[in-house]
Amino acid sequence: MPFLLRPLMGLCRGSEAGSSWGLGPGVGVPALWGWGRAVPSPHRAAPPPCDACSPHLASPLAVVGRADDVDPPRAFILMASEIGLWVILRPGPYICSEIDLGGLPSWLLQDPGMRLRTTYKGFTEAVDLYFDHLMSRVVPLQYKRGGPIIAVQVENEYGSYNKDPAYMPYVKKALEDRGIVELLLTSDNKDGLSKGIVHGVLATINLQSTHELQLLTTFLFNVQGTQPKMVMEYWTGWFDSWGGPHNILDSSEVLKTVSAIVDAGSSINLYMFHGGTNFGFMNGAMHFHDYKSDVTSYDYDAVLTEAGDYTAKYMKLRDFFGSISGIPLPPPPDLTPKMSYEPITPVLYLSLWDALKGMGEPIKSEKPINMENLPVNGGNGQSFGYILYETNIASSGILSGHVRDRGQVFVNTVSIGFLDYKTTKITVPLIQGYTVLRILVENRGRVNYGENIDDQRKGLIGNLYLNDSPLKKFRIYSLDMKKSFFQRFGPDKWSSLPETPTFPAFFLSSLSISSTPCDTFLKLEGWEKGVVFINGQNLGRYWNIGPQKTLYLPGPWLSSGINQVIVFEEMMAGPALQFTETPHLGRNQYIK
Repeated sequence: MPFLLRPLMGLCRGSEAGSSWGLGPGVGVPALWGWGRAVPSPHRAAPPPCDACSPHLASPLAVVGRADDVDPPRAFILMASEIGLWVILRPGPYICSEIDLGGLPSWLLQDPGMRLRTTYKGFTEAVDLYFDHLMSRVVPLQYKRGGPIIAVQVENEYGSYNKDPAYMPYVKKALEDRGIVELLLTSDNKDGLSKGIVHGVLATINLQSTHELQLLTTFLFNVQGTQPKMVMEYWTGWFDSWGGPHNILDSSEVLKTVSAIVDAGSSINLYMFHGGTNFGFMNGAMHFHDYKSDVTSYDYDAVLTEAGDYTAKYMKLRDFFGSISGIPLPPPPDLTPKMSYEPITPVLYLSLWDALKGMGEPIKSEKPINMENLPVNGGNGQSFGYILYETNIASSGILSGHVRDRGQVFVNTVSIGFLDYKTTKITVPLIQGYTVLRILVENRGRVNYGENIDDQRKGLIGNLYLNDSPLKKFRIYSLDMKKSFFQRFGPDKWSSLPETPTFPAFFLSSLSISSTPCDTFLKLEGWEKGVVFINGQNLGRYWNIGPQKTLYLPGPWLSSGINQVIVFEEMMAGPALQFTETPHLGRNQYIK
């Protein structure tokens, strides 16, 4: 049974055959764009009539007890409407999306008893505040009020988590109490569908293969009868993790599965239609057997690339949907131009140790403090970036502790190794007199999917031990690397690049552009691991273990004239920064 879109009624569970979403012959094809990652580009040549939008709690509630500007989701929804798209709103509060903590704000973890995605009071109070502000902006945009929102999803894949049977009814009621009147949906994969059903809410499914399609549609028929079927997330590709391959799903396989979904009488949402980017530190992670953080690129091997370029999938799906719609499609729009700018070389340099001198007094504490509980940002803690711990030691021995996620250990300014999930002990060499022990800890991204989402505090967790004795009297520096972080380093702080730099360090370059800026891809050949900042904005992480070898740099990030480029490098600097017109996302591995 298809969905029907009736004037004044919105999306409903109709009985007439022949059209999904009631938008004419064929099948409804929403296409998911995460509003924080990408802007819709050439959709008109293969027109999906819907856009699935996933705002997240961490954006408006970056500060405890205060909802900042939540107009970006509203602006995104209005933009979708202006270009002729309906919208499925997926407001969470948890959205997964391979972003840090599934879109939840890190300050929630200041509470040692926090139970995310449950009816725990500390969590529901934050959700209520988030919904109060978000819903006041999006409720007027519902279809029944003349807007583009035709359906709203209740949370995301909760059946796979399922820690609290009262939680999903709470989220459903919270949405309805604030004025949501459109069709409510849930969304679950094969591992959670049986536990994700909510009374009065239409269940939808997430999958990638025809085998999963057969299993899940059979289950839906058994529990929902002839109610409409929808694949809320058909995964057109997959995300990548540092140290792994670049995942690819063959375009022929995509066409086969999409065709099977249509033949099954189901509506379908392409996740992702447009690839995106985990700009800054927003990437998430997975932790089942091992901790694996996601790369900066969220290209996803999607229908359109991270930069909005066409793929073989796009062309095949365009032809497929065009053939079943019976509506002639216009020629594909011109693509966004790309530019291979001339390489640039760093000219100025600032070691981390010199940078500390301009940061004021550190936080002083008898014991280590994790990132989220640092007394910074008006009591909201530190969400992202790095954190530096210092203490004095008078002996050598075995250093041990729990570091989340990666800690580079220094004796004075000399690196002696790393502590992480797998390496929890390191030998501190023989020293004389008092020596400064330093640990630079990187938050590589909080887990966004899995049962251990509550255990995502970053930095040093608990005591740090030398020869089994807890170390005391720490000096702690918050290195969040927000735009304001760099404003304290005036021209007098930087020096000429030495022949043998001390690491970690900041490297300053400039990119001169004489014409209208274009998209480009930044290549850091010879550099090892760090972060790039363009005109003060955090472009994202790079790491030579791959798979990703280039960083997507959108033209709007650049300006005509001089552009400031700062690289924070942990270990080893390359000779130059290069720019290319094409991405290099690493060694391909085909998904089977």
